[in-house]
Order: sequence, then C-alpha cells, then structure tokens
Amino acid sequence: MRTNNFIISILSLLILVSCDSSAKKNTIGELISPTNYLPEFNEPSQSFINEKKKKCNDFYYEFMNPDRFSGMFLVAKNGKIVLEKYSGCSNYISKEEITAETPIHVASVSKVATSLAVLRLIDHKELELNEDIRTYLPEFPYPGISVKMLLTHRSGIPYYGYFTFKVWHLGKELHNIDVLKLLAKYKFPLNFPPDSHFAYCNTNFALLALIVERVTGEKFPIAMKELIFDPLKMKNTFVLGYKQDKQKVSQSYNSRHVNQGFDYMDAVYGDKNLYSTVRDLLKMDMGTYSKNFLSDSMRKLMFKGYSYEHPGMSNYGFGIRMRELEGKKTYFFHTGWWHGNTSCYATLRADTVCIIALSNVYNRSVYQIKRLAPHFGDYPFEFKDEE
Repeated sequence: MRTNNFIISILSLLILVSCDSSAKKNTIGELISPTNYLPEFNEPSQSFINEKKKKCNDFYYEFMNPDRFSGMFLVAKNGKIVLEKYSGCSNYISKEEITAETPIHVASVSKVATSLAVLRLIDHKELELNEDIRTYLPEFPYPGISVKMLLTHRSGIPYYGYFTFKVWHLGKELHNIDVLKLLAKYKFPLNFPPDSHFAYCNTNFALLALIVERVTGEKFPIAMKELIFDPLKMKNTFVLGYKQDKQKVSQSYNSRHVNQGFDYMDAVYGDKNLYSTVRDLLKMDMGTYSKNFLSDSMRKLMFKGYSYEHPGMSNYGFGIRMRELEGKKTYFFHTGWWHGNTSCYATLRADTVCIIALSNVYNRSVYQIKRLAPHFGDYPFEFKDEE
C-alpha cells in the first residue's frame, strides 16, 4: 500500500512539473499569436514627403558627413519612410558594404527593446512591476528593489563595469548570471538608497534580462526573438549570443577605423548586444503604438518621467530618455555608445515620427538627429549630447 502511495505521489509530482513546464513554454507562445501587431496610420501626402525629404537630406549632408559616415540613417512619418541612407562597411577588411539588411550593434538603444519585453510580460501577468526582484532572482542580496526601479535606473545598484575590475579575471567572459553571482557573493554597497534618485546604470538592464530568462524559461536571445522580433517581423535583428562567431557580425571601429574588437563584458546582454537595422527599429517603434502589442496602460507608463527630484529638462521613463520643456512637445529618445558603435533612436510621439541613426565607426554626429525634430513639430532640441 505504501509503495502504491509513493508511486502515486511521484506521478502527481511529475504531472505538476510537466504542467508547470508547459505553462512556461506557452507563456511566449500566447504572446506571439498571429495577431497583426503593426498599427495602420494614414499615409502622409506626397507633398509632405517631398518637403520633409529635402530637409532630412540637407541635415544628412550637413551633420552626418556622408564621406566619413559608416552606418545607416532613417526618418519616417506614420511608418512611411521619408528618407533612408546607407554608407560605409560592416567589415573594413573584407569590404562588406552596409545595406538595409546589415545588422549593426545598437549599443544602449538595446534598452528600449529589453523594456518592451518586460512590459509585455507584465501585460500578460507574468511579471509584477512593483514586485521585489528577489521574487524572480532569489540570489539577489539587496531588499526593496523592484522591477520598476530597474527599468527607471533608480535602484542604486553599482555598475558591473566598475566592480568587476576588482573581483573578476578580465580575460574571462562575463555573463549576466556572473553579474548576479558577484553581487550575491560580495554584496557591494549600493550607490544610494533605492528609489531615492536616478543614476543611469547598465547593471539594471543586465538583471532585467535575467528576469526575462527566469520567467520565460528561455535564454534571453530566444525570448527576445519570440517576444519582440518575430511578432514585429524584425527579420534582421538579434541579440548576440556568446557562442556566436563574433567575426561574422558587423565590426566596431574607432574614429581612425581601428577595429575595437570584443572584451570580457561583450557577453552581457539586455543593456546592449542588440544588433538591428534602421528599418527593423522602425518596426519596433511602430509596435509601441499598437494596442495589440502593448496595452494602453503600459504605454502610458513607459513614456512617462519618474525622476523629478532635480529640476531640468532631462528625464527617464521605462527604457526611454526624454526632454520635457514647458510649452514644447516631449522629445523621446535613447542614445548608445559601446566600443566604436554609436546610435540614436528618437520617437516623436505627438507626431508619429521616428528618426534613427546607427554607426559602427565612432561618430557623435548620430546624436544630432535631435536637430530634425523641430521640422516635424514644436520640440526642444538645444541641449548637450549624451551617451
């Protein structure tokens, strides 16, 4: 009798584990149902396209310096491309030219995509915005830090690029799980009490990538493909995995065209390591307007400032920067800089305009796309460049 009870107990346990495993696998499956995630907007008039195309073309030749620019540039209204430009090489040894289908490392613009994955999981009740992250990462040593604080850079967690210098062999690849293990082992002091103020820190998004993995049961590159890239038909976008051949992706160069190579931090994703094109990033931007892709409530929370403890125009939402000036429309954007890759993505929400510039050769001119914003609406743009 005891043997039968034991067998029944084991079978019940196996069934429960199986059901739980299926539930995890179905989580992403439900999110990538064949619904059309790209919204339909009225197509801008040809006269509008012609007028704006000239202004954008003038900007490109004045500020981007096409003789030196290596990358891609796009401006779109209501999802309709006004102007796109491609120049330079993804690999200056093999002379592979950059085309519309060449994925480039977008650096910290990756945080926009990571945020969208997190928000989609919140929409589908797989994550809680205000939940202590130890619910998902029980190894994490600091209490009182929520998912929201990671999204808004208000956690106080130190940057892994600093603390690893003391405790990590710099010839060994660092992965997201290693960042968590180091925090758990050494319990480095927080930079400030959680939610007391804003401080931009890549560790926040490295931990968000781990949370996505724990919740979905998939490695982050796969989860992002199923949560974001496939639904939005971003066919030339991927998160670089540490086992991939790094010589086959777009290379990174300094301003003298010297290859910057890869270092021990290049295996960490969520904060960076997204490779994409301007056309694919336009699709991602369009997805942020779709009720099928992101709920109205999540969209409102994403494009809202959370750091008003210091006066000024700068603020940060969920993985998105913003400039707010009284009497002006809010300018939403995110910049990036990793090795020689520089990037800037701007979404003019009030006018459904998207402006993107990506470069694989160090070039701060990509941050100047803010100068185009006033051609589409009453936006602020006279401010210092940022990474």
